[in-house]
Formats: sequence, C-alpha cells, structure tokens
Amino acid sequence: MFSKPIKPVFLSIAIGFSASLVRAGTCDLYKSGNTPCVAAHSTTRSLYNAYSGALYQVKRAKDSAVTDIHPITTGGIANAATQDTFCSGTTCVITTIYDQSGHNNHLTQAPPGGFSGPAAGGYDNLSSATAAPVYLNGQKVYGVYIAAGMGYRNNKATGTATGDAAEGMYAVVDGTHYNGECCFDYGNAETNSKDTGNGHMEAIYFGNAKYWGYGTGSGPWIMADLENGLYSGVNYGYNAGDPSISWRFVTATLKGTANLWAMKGGNAVSGGLTTYYNGARPNVAGYNPMSKEGAIILGTGGDNSNGAVGTFYEGCMTSGYPSDGTEGSVQANIVAAKYGTSPGSTATTTTKATTTAAKTTTTAGGSSGSCAAIYYQCGGIGWTGPTCCASGTCTYGNDYYSQCL
Repeated sequence: MFSKPIKPVFLSIAIGFSASLVRAGTCDLYKSGNTPCVAAHSTTRSLYNAYSGALYQVKRAKDSAVTDIHPITTGGIANAATQDTFCSGTTCVITTIYDQSGHNNHLTQAPPGGFSGPAAGGYDNLSSATAAPVYLNGQKVYGVYIAAGMGYRNNKATGTATGDAAEGMYAVVDGTHYNGECCFDYGNAETNSKDTGNGHMEAIYFGNAKYWGYGTGSGPWIMADLENGLYSGVNYGYNAGDPSISWRFVTATLKGTANLWAMKGGNAVSGGLTTYYNGARPNVAGYNPMSKEGAIILGTGGDNSNGAVGTFYEGCMTSGYPSDGTEGSVQANIVAAKYGTSPGSTATTTTKATTTAAKTTTTAGGSSGSCAAIYYQCGGIGWTGPTCCASGTCTYGNDYYSQCL
C-alpha cells in the first residue's frame, strides 16, 4: 500500500548552527517514544545529545596505527579534521563503527559465512575512511563507502530483537550509490553468517536487485531483507506501492512485530516520510512468526553475500515497535542535521539515481606484488597505493574510490 507523506511530530527539537547541530539526537527521540535504541551507528554525528564517546576507528596503512574519531562537541558531528591529520600522506580504513547505545554492539570486519570475503581468512574488506566525504550543516564528515567485497558485522549483539519480538530501525544512505547485487543491508541477521531460513532476518535493503522483489520503475528501492526474499509488501515479487528513489540522501525505516510490519522512505534533506507498506507479514511460509536471530549487519546479506555497493551515514535499531509520530520526529531531526554535498550548502533537490559500475579507469596489469588484488582499492583522490590490478579492471566508484573488479 502507498500513503500520503506522514506529517512529522516535533518533540522539542532544538536546532543550532554549530557543530552540535541538533541537540536532541535520533536515539533520544526513540527513547522518548518508549522504543529505545539497542544499537546506534554513525560515522557522521552523535545520535544522542549527551554522547561524547568514539564514533568510529580508523587504521592507517603506513604503520598500522589506529585512532578513534570522536564528535567535535558532545552530541555533535564527527571530527573529520582528526581523521584528515592522522591519515595525511597515507591511506586509512574504517576498522570499527562504535555502538553509541551502550550495548557495545560495535560493528567490525565481517567474517566469512555462506560466502567468503576477499580479505585474509575469508573476511570482508574494510571501507576506505575517505571515500565518502559529505557535509553536515556545511562541515565535512565521512560516510561508510561500501564497495563489492566489503562489510561489517556483529554476530554477538545484545539487546536486539530475536524470534518474533518487536523492533524498529532506520538508516540514512546515499541514494545514488547502489547496484543490483546482494545485498546492501543494515539491520537484524543470522548469528552464524549463514542462511538459516525464511524469517531469520529483518534488515533495511537499498538497491535495484530484482532477484526476489522489486517496486515500480527501475529502482533503486527501499525493501526489507527478511532472508530469502526482498519484500516491499505482502506479496513475493512485484509490489506497486514501492517507488523508485531519486534523492541524493535517503532516509529508510523498517519496523516489525507479530504479523505486522511497515516500511517508509523519505528525502533526508527535506520533508517527511512516506509509508510504502504497512500490513501483514509476507504470505510465504516462514515469515509468520518471524525467527529473527539478533546479529547486526552493514553492507552485506545475512549469509555474507557481499556483491552489493552502497554508502551508509547513520542508523539505529530499537527495542519495540516505534510509533509513526516517533519516526516522523526522527526524520525531522535528520533533516535538521542538513546533509549536503559541498561546504556551506545542502542537497535540497532530488537527483537522478544512477549505478556506479559503468566508468572504468586503468586496465588490469602487473603482478600481485605491485598491483592491487581483486576487490581492493586501486585509485581515487588522495590514494597513494597501487593503481593497477593483478586481476580484473580498476573500476571507477567515485572521485575518491576505484576498485579492482
């Protein structure tokens, strides 16, 4: 089903014009709605007004040293200057995305499962720390740029929903960075990194894969990955209520409880959320009741399928089924944070969504000793490593990231 946009309910959101941006964080709003966050992840800002701990950790190539990136001020945006100084003259990857909720549900390098990653031991690659620069209220921060073969996970999360228990979640993503592979997800997944059956996942998906389900147009779409199916309604396959997305910054929400789930989307820089589906669980065996396991994934499918691409800025998971009013307030908070693509401006207009796999740079060549291995970085602004590929072709992702594919 498709509904008119939901009018946000404002819960005393105090907006400033400094590094503190919005004094009430998204997780403060969920807590006010009696659906507290049990996981809160962001490399761009604090999701609680009183949070001053580390947002994420980066590791640099030249000496393998690591450092944590904190908000500039309590409840504020990430201190990108700290990262820039630390990573100057070398390259950095994001090793940990810290959980701000206090449950220690940190996200780290995803281990092998049903599918193996390209890194040592079958682990997935880590994201370049500099591949996704954006701005909050005109100040630079960095997102998590997921290329094929990358992913983060926590298979021992605590406090997350299991079985048919109620939960909610949201994510802010780049609406122009996607593909049709499986699966750019954020949310609840299996604890053994393998496909354990229908209903063992409940995660936000963004992309234009049509293997299991799809909406109108050519995508990308917001859908729910419930394992062995990307759903946007009660039916397997096509659902007319799920529109193609054309915003640069996208807010996606998902929530589920006993035989009920809902999915919404909106422009992360203006307006409210629109409900794309609100109703019964899919009419396919295994989804009612659900069998959620409570692990947390970012950038992969539940079985560590890691062919998808995408960029993640912030998101959380809750205990309990959030109200429409709470979700409206969360969207208003995100809009107030003023995501943008350049200093001193915000992305206030929509852009045509495009995939990023068409443009190539250098051709494959060299040896494994001097050229990047398959799925590894091979170019981009500030990149000082190999610019050739031992296998495959160095493929343009964006100005800051090219990858051997």
